[in-house]
Amino acid sequence: MKFKIGLIWRIVIAIALAVLLGTFVPKGFVRLFATFNDLFSNFLSFIVPLIIIAFIAPGIAKLGKGSGKMLGIAAVAAYSSTIIAGFLAFFVGSSILPSLLGGKALNTLEDPSEALAKGFFELAIPAPVEIMTALVLAFVLGIGMASIGSRQMLPLFDEFNAIIEKVISYVIIPLLPFHIFGIFLNMTYGGQVAKVLSVFAVVFVLILILHFTMLLIQYFTAGTLLRKNPFFLLKTMAPAYMTALGTQSSAATIPVTLRQARKTGASARVTDFAVPLFATIHLSGSTITIITCAIGVMILNGQAIVFASFLPFIFMLGVMMIAAPGVPGGAVMTAIGLLGTMLHFDQTMIALMIALYMAQDSFGTATNVTGDGALAIIVDKFTNDVDGVPAESTSNSNG
Repeated sequence: MKFKIGLIWRIVIAIALAVLLGTFVPKGFVRLFATFNDLFSNFLSFIVPLIIIAFIAPGIAKLGKGSGKMLGIAAVAAYSSTIIAGFLAFFVGSSILPSLLGGKALNTLEDPSEALAKGFFELAIPAPVEIMTALVLAFVLGIGMASIGSRQMLPLFDEFNAIIEKVISYVIIPLLPFHIFGIFLNMTYGGQVAKVLSVFAVVFVLILILHFTMLLIQYFTAGTLLRKNPFFLLKTMAPAYMTALGTQSSAATIPVTLRQARKTGASARVTDFAVPLFATIHLSGSTITIITCAIGVMILNGQAIVFASFLPFIFMLGVMMIAAPGVPGGAVMTAIGLLGTMLHFDQTMIALMIALYMAQDSFGTATNVTGDGALAIIVDKFTNDVDGVPAESTSNSNG
């Protein structure tokens, strides 16, 4: 019998090898994998909008007249989770960081991406549509097919879904560990993580604790509703966490998140719809990171942490996160405008935010996608309650 290494262990091995080799391999070796990463990232950018359309459109259509209810429940769940994460980060950060960071000097950091090795060449693969365009198109087509009871378009989208499933299973999943290896190899070679952590170690550790706390809140809620052990559910979603840790992309992790979410016991009809949706609109981990980093940067600059200033910022950030697609650094780039207008960050402070955020972006993304599994369970429960469908009748057979 063949010994097969699971995806999560392939990812762990890839990360460990990258951190080890990145300290002494020649630049040419790093550039080789940087070239692969550029090509793979461009392919992911191309395929992600197709994944969204392939899963969400037929998913909505098969829901029939209940599609609007599920969309509303999913949107409320995602926004509520993001806002709760924001308040958690503010109250804990504003209580703990002032004493831990008191007296530390501000050190300006350059954009960490400048230290990374570049690929030998670049090959642009433009996406057929933008992510938000794909999202809206999937809603329009899905709700349209549901409203007219489509008998011709739906089979077409089912076949389209099957094609994308093949691409995910035979191309994206097998190549993910190599992509993750290349990302961590380049980060280690460029010294990006070590340089940033040496200044912001305290903030970094607090962010990780808050991420885990948020996941516990999400999964205890989901576990209570599903009457399952929350730690079992978290363990089931672990491959999605590890994959996102390397890809730094919620959207690129959709295939793994979708597969693991189905195994939690949530129905296939909900996971096929909710997971691609949450990859775009649910960024609780990124919200925790942005707010905690903002508090840290403000303290280092001698500014007061005022709840009245952060309250509208948190609510607006929850809305802005919807416009931040699941790409590396997308959340902090989207938040830059709010940081300047609502928290009065100057260019130096924004540069510090970007440096710290990019150093741990993968952890925030991993929290985002892992939380998607819990939200899928919650949406499944409330959708079944609204529609009067017993949870057992919609559970995936692999759950």
